[in-house]
Amino acid sequence: MAGDQDRTRSRDDEQARRADVRDTYDRIAHHFASTREYAWPEVESFVDAHATGSSTGSVGLDLGCGNCRHAELLAADLESVVGLDVSRGLLETGRERALERGFDVELVQGDAAVLPLAADSVDVAVYVATLHHLPTRGARQESLDELARVLSPDGRALVSAWSTAHARFDESEGFDTTVEWTLPGGEPVDRFYHIYSPDEFEADLVASDLALREWELSSGNCYATVSGACVADRGQSRTGDRTEKEEP
Repeated sequence: MAGDQDRTRSRDDEQARRADVRDTYDRIAHHFASTREYAWPEVESFVDAHATGSSTGSVGLDLGCGNCRHAELLAADLESVVGLDVSRGLLETGRERALERGFDVELVQGDAAVLPLAADSVDVAVYVATLHHLPTRGARQESLDELARVLSPDGRALVSAWSTAHARFDESEGFDTTVEWTLPGGEPVDRFYHIYSPDEFEADLVASDLALREWELSSGNCYATVSGACVADRGQSRTGDRTEKEEP
């Protein structure tokens, strides 16, 4: 009985922490989105390599889409794109961007650890700067496994997270922290982050149902190209070659 109560409290605590992340981004959504105008070069390179020239009917996923700056990239080459985010406020900024710029995206409010998508339904996915906002390792692992589930047999995804390699951090091991966002007028808002060590990032990908194709450090962030792994391949994902790019 005590064990059941402990598990219930743990689940309730995790749900509360995930709700806090959602509420934080609802609160800062419009100001945050206004600072995220352009896609990162690493995302542009990935989309160029894996979405350009895609076959008819190809589906893209911008997981943790925010204002849909990356969904816009995917929409240029894919027949349909889903933008998923836990924050309704950020989804509204994505809707505004899509209307202003004339691209199509299906917006869905949802949890990155429980994707409301069919298995094998996504051909190209971008999962950038979102994984590190999930407040427990269990939630992060579930999210990676869900990404593996929805990727088509030949699908590819780009996964990124902040890491201890960033110049702003002194730690060498992964850790939980908050990073302050300052609203107009000077009001600070704390945002949860799990800062990965590069080795931890690689280990979590290898432990997931994804197959790790290659990964790199760039400007203090970890980036990995992954695919969905067949059941027979799970647990046998190879570790891709690691490269490093210096911060500008």
